Amino acid sequence: MPNAFHYASRSTIRRGLILGSLVLTAGLGSCQINNTSASTTDTVTTAQASSAQPGSLETEGYAAVLTANVDDKALVDYATLQQDRQVLDSYNASLASITPEQLASWSDAEQIAYWVNAYNSLTLASIIDQAPLKDSIKDIKGVWKDRKHAVSGTSKTLDEIEHETLRKDFQEPRIHAALVCAAMSCPPLRQEPFTAEQLDAQLDDQVNQWLANPETGLRIDRENNQVYLSKIFKWFGEDWVPGYGVESGFTGGDKQRAVLNFVSNYVSAEDKAYLEAGDYGVSYLNYDWALNKQS
Repeated sequence: MPNAFHYASRSTIRRGLILGSLVLTAGLGSCQINNTSASTTDTVTTAQASSAQPGSLETEGYAAVLTANVDDKALVDYATLQQDRQVLDSYNASLASITPEQLASWSDAEQIAYWVNAYNSLTLASIIDQAPLKDSIKDIKGVWKDRKHAVSGTSKTLDEIEHETLRKDFQEPRIHAALVCAAMSCPPLRQEPFTAEQLDAQLDDQVNQWLANPETGLRIDRENNQVYLSKIFKWFGEDWVPGYGVESGFTGGDKQRAVLNFVSNYVSAEDKAYLEAGDYGVSYLNYDWALNKQS
């Protein structure tokens, strides 16, 4: 993870990164860049050949956006991004340049990286489309179910990317540690894009960071025999059953035991033994929907 920038120098660094990424994305000449995000059109826009070679999508511009606007606490400088959004909009427009045939020819890791990056970058755009910025993504009408985004020859909502593509087509529950819906209780937003080459390590790192936060991920209270989990595990518990379902040990029903089995792989040996013993109750942490913005 890149180091946090000193506040006094961040604007200078950000300007250099964004300018550099504009050069990298200059080949996206046919992608429309304007003050209205191309990612939120109601119909599929045409984004022809970009700087990416066939079968790939350049992420340098998106990487520069993340590095410049996400701090070491995974909080986002939305105000600055809103004022300087061309590179983000260019990347989001380029998502449509990958044809369905190209995407289908990619490995699972390549496809997962594409869709997770798309979800996160389009979420950023959805936030900064609001003027003034909302206090919570939940204040944006239709942000998950109605707002359409041009991706890979089609038009999808954020919910469709998450539930009808990522969750449906790939048995990879760690995506829940990577998808960031711009709320304080979401898993942390990385300062880099996901890549096929590093996907396994990046997803494991995301899970570790997520569970390490006792307010939003995992808290084990031995004194009161309670284990507290993110509500994400409650909402999507079935996603862990295929790979982590167990018939004994832990506590609760099939979904809860599968989740606890998964979690036990990311804690100390002592905590793992405690979870496996199952002598505790399970509760879910309050979910803070406040915007994950820098103050």
